Amino acid sequence: MTIDFWNRQRRDWFGNIRSDLLAGLVVALALIPEAIAFSIIAGVDPKVGLYASFSIAVITAIVGGRPGMISAATAATAVLMVTLVRDHGLEYLLAATVLAGLLQIAAGMTGVAQMMRFVSRSVMTGFVNALAILIFLAQIPELTGVPMLTYVMVAAGLGIIYLLPMLTKSVPSPLVCIVVLTAVSLMMGFDLRTVGDMGELPSTLPVFLIPDIPLNLETLMIILPYSAAVAAVGLLESLMTATIVDELTDTPSDKKQECVAQGVANTATGFIGGMAGCAMIGQSIINVKSGGRGRLSSFAAGVFLLFMVVVLGDWVGVIPMAALVAVMIMVSIGTFSWSSIRNLRDHPRSSSVVMLATVITVVGTHNLAIGVLVGVLLSGIFFAWKISQIFRITSTLSSDGAHRTYRVEGQLFFASAENFSAAFDFREALEKVTIDVSRAHIWDISSVAALDMVVLKFRREGAEVALVGMNQASETLVDRLAIHDKPGAMDKLMGH
Repeated sequence: MTIDFWNRQRRDWFGNIRSDLLAGLVVALALIPEAIAFSIIAGVDPKVGLYASFSIAVITAIVGGRPGMISAATAATAVLMVTLVRDHGLEYLLAATVLAGLLQIAAGMTGVAQMMRFVSRSVMTGFVNALAILIFLAQIPELTGVPMLTYVMVAAGLGIIYLLPMLTKSVPSPLVCIVVLTAVSLMMGFDLRTVGDMGELPSTLPVFLIPDIPLNLETLMIILPYSAAVAAVGLLESLMTATIVDELTDTPSDKKQECVAQGVANTATGFIGGMAGCAMIGQSIINVKSGGRGRLSSFAAGVFLLFMVVVLGDWVGVIPMAALVAVMIMVSIGTFSWSSIRNLRDHPRSSSVVMLATVITVVGTHNLAIGVLVGVLLSGIFFAWKISQIFRITSTLSSDGAHRTYRVEGQLFFASAENFSAAFDFREALEKVTIDVSRAHIWDISSVAALDMVVLKFRREGAEVALVGMNQASETLVDRLAIHDKPGAMDKLMGH
């Protein structure tokens, strides 16, 4: 181990102790109702989500590649497990969690994190905006059909959250909001919905257990589709959250290590009775805005969560949901990229379409992975279209009218292949044709096929064809795939 490694570990763990511990406490309080809610979504006991949140937060703090990022049980993974739990029960969910973790470790080892390079800024913005909307929509049930006092308490909580920092930033305002509203509710005897109303909190520590399922191929076939989906969604959400926290804190992170850490956390969680999870952008933003920057904040969040539900469960149970709703509304407002609304008129139309499509798809399906996939596909289509437009062919005819030189400029690939083929006049009586591609690059089989067709058509008309100026990469591709210089090429063109 190098001195730099130990210095980095010391900074990540002990460089921000006070703020990390306070931020971890705020995150733990906000995690409890969410973990219970996600357990209910998946159709399992609340302790399954709570144990998972403890385990995943602690393990990713130790093994993860992004200090200060919060990982726990999430809705994105919970919704994928609903059918499995309904049809086969809790034990299969635990087994699927273990397998999902192993798949994520394998993905991390093979460098799948590099695929984040294909996620454009527009997709990232759409992802963030959609998540902000989903976080807000998740609070609607807590604001529907409730006493008017609930709205007063939420408004008071938001007032504390936004006004307290104007007086002091020594204590995270979300934590003050939770403490003050809980104290007021208890002293005044308010009849409000509390954390305890969401489900019974566990009273014992988690224990190691092996899922009680048959270890055979049939079981594997049952859990593999769920595990693969959870692994993919979990990594996608974790890597995107890591990128967002990178920007919020202006610090880099190791995405490959984060993939492995998510896998290790899920594998271990399945063996202590917890459900699968991943990084949580909402909780990560709470952590960052509360001053959390190091690994200690995530570790403390997990430890505080377990301590509060097992030891202080009676006290945690009386926290009014209005306080936590106020915190989550703050997260929603802070998460949404308000500048993206102003930029709709200024940014390229294609970028705005990608951003809006990502938002609409995520909000419509409540599935972040589908929304991001739609955004990435649209980004790729728009990019290919733009590149295909940066393409042109010019030509010059020799003084005797027998030799024409075509100069190709730009990227020759599937989207520009048709324009390439249409740029040549095969009916012109020529003795020689030169196709100069020194300012072009040939990318794929579609472009090679178009090149074959042009060369063979000119030869059919009796012209001698010279292909000049190919760079090394284009020449390698053409030599491997082209047929215009191979025996029988003309017959293939003629359909024989």
